[in-house]
Amino acid sequence: MIGSDNPRGSLYIVATPIGNLQDISFRALETLKSVDYIASEDTRASGRLLSRYEIKTRQTSYFEHNEKIKAPMIIRDIIEGKSVALITDAGTPLISDPGYRLVVLAAKNNIDIIPIPGPSSVTAAISISGFPTDSFCFEGYPPRTSGKLVKFFENLKDERRTIVLFETPHRIKKCLTAMLSVIGEREIFIGRELTKKFEEKIRGNITGILNRIEKKPLKGEMVIVIRGRS
Repeated sequence: MIGSDNPRGSLYIVATPIGNLQDISFRALETLKSVDYIASEDTRASGRLLSRYEIKTRQTSYFEHNEKIKAPMIIRDIIEGKSVALITDAGTPLISDPGYRLVVLAAKNNIDIIPIPGPSSVTAAISISGFPTDSFCFEGYPPRTSGKLVKFFENLKDERRTIVLFETPHRIKKCLTAMLSVIGEREIFIGRELTKKFEEKIRGNITGILNRIEKKPLKGEMVIVIRGRS
């Protein structure tokens, strides 16, 4: 199998494009073509990528609600000699996506876990944010409920590092409102639909961006980068 002398097979953690399908690496394509099968968060979404590059490798679904069952099955296959690639809808697996349980089980079973690095919306957004990049913290998706959201930002209000979050269109206004009330006015950057046709980069303070959203709601997945406390 690719890149490993382990006769039991290997687990490949493969990064895929976050939008533009041309961002996939040659090594990722070679891996996806050569493994025994691909564990995909959404086989339909991944099918478009595989079809684009004429990859015929079989897929099996692996997502949040079936990983407790699927992870041991995949580990058994690898122990028996198969090699498996894990991919998500977009970007690098395990970054606010399924896969943690699978990697933990693989490590416990001394399975070779091979990263195939590539696109990540976290690093893409922070690299163009204009905020310090020498040290930052990634906090994933903020909580949905108001009480937990306030507590979430209370834990971050004294953070001096640059902060990176994910957010969805229907929760962005609530998120920014809570952010403003807890941490106060702060410079932020929002990367919306990064690498896609309607990519948008929004810079400003929280109040200004909230006013903008009132006039024109934001659509698509987005990454929020927050300047750390001075």
